[in-house]
Amino acid sequence: QVQLVESGGGSVQAGGSLRLSCRYTYDSACMGWFRQAPGEEREGVAALDYAGFTSNEDSVKGRFTISKDNAKNTLYLQMNSLKPEDTAMYYCAASPYRCEGALPIKAAVNYWGQGTQVTVSS
Repeated sequence: QVQLVESGGGSVQAGGSLRLSCRYTYDSACMGWFRQAPGEEREGVAALDYAGFTSNEDSVKGRFTISKDNAKNTLYLQMNSLKPEDTAMYYCAASPYRCEGALPIKAAVNYWGQGTQVTVSS
């Protein structure tokens, strides 16, 4: 069973940066980050395929970077130039299916972290 534990959320002003971390017990074919704002659907933000392919949701391209340190069993999401619309609960996700440059769909995720809140004020 894969366990995912996020950390690094917090409150920041617009234009600021945060780095989210996700400690995992076992690597997966695809790992990524989703976010969910109040009243909204959970959406994929960034994903990293086992072979190294990455993908980003259009609104975060050029601002968010996903990476992984296999030696530390940790997935990261570096978020720069944050905007108020980035405010959401962010979830680490693991899927047994490769994503190969595409964002995974929720149905393909079999493990979720507990979430970490990111709040961006204007």
